[in-house]
Amino acid sequence: MSDDLISPAVGIAMCAVSAVAIAYSVKKSVKGECFSKEKLPMMAVMSAFIFAAQMVNFAIPQTGSSGHITGGILLAAMIGAFPALLSMSLVLVVQCLFFADGGLLALGCNIFNLGVIPCLIVYPLVFEPLAKRNMALASVLSVVLGLQLGALGVVLQTYASGIAGLPFAAFAASMLPIHLAIGALEGVATAVVLYFAYAVHAKKAALAFALMALLFGGVLSQFASQAPDGLEWSIEKAESHGKQ
Repeated sequence: MSDDLISPAVGIAMCAVSAVAIAYSVKKSVKGECFSKEKLPMMAVMSAFIFAAQMVNFAIPQTGSSGHITGGILLAAMIGAFPALLSMSLVLVVQCLFFADGGLLALGCNIFNLGVIPCLIVYPLVFEPLAKRNMALASVLSVVLGLQLGALGVVLQTYASGIAGLPFAAFAASMLPIHLAIGALEGVATAVVLYFAYAVHAKKAALAFALMALLFGGVLSQFASQAPDGLEWSIEKAESHGKQ
């Protein structure tokens, strides 16, 4: 989300909520020894991989839109829920400060929608119970649910801000279906990556993710779809609906 969609009141409130979640995650991560020498390399590699993967937009057939991997469920499955939120927050901060992706006012909203919801809510409540029975089903359902809740969060935060001028119903009707399609594709990709990662040794998995980060960031990003992403596409549809 950009700062244009968020009022100061909503932006500051969501920054406070996300800050509390981050502080709690730091406490739980330290207590769980997630910052040990054995686990830090995987956290660093996964953060780099998610950062690079988010740079690559893939086209959504028949829509004129594109999507990209968000990675919350993948991060949580690989390094744990609380470290995953910290990694996602770091990725979003770097994108905001150095790549003008999002904005400082919207940072709390973005961390909540892309980090808190999938890592601290969907992962423990949906992914973990289902993964014991069916990893693929757990991956797809968790990613889809996480993106649907995140998309709904964007709609509610924008509506509460009251400055974007987007019709609530039209915005929601565009956001939820397009992110359902994005979530389905990301869910399948998440399942494939997790099956691979769980099948190999941790050091080999870390090396593979490091190489994939270089591939995504250095090569595939050059061929990313130029179509508007799910949020941009939904805003265009909602604005068009409001003018009719």
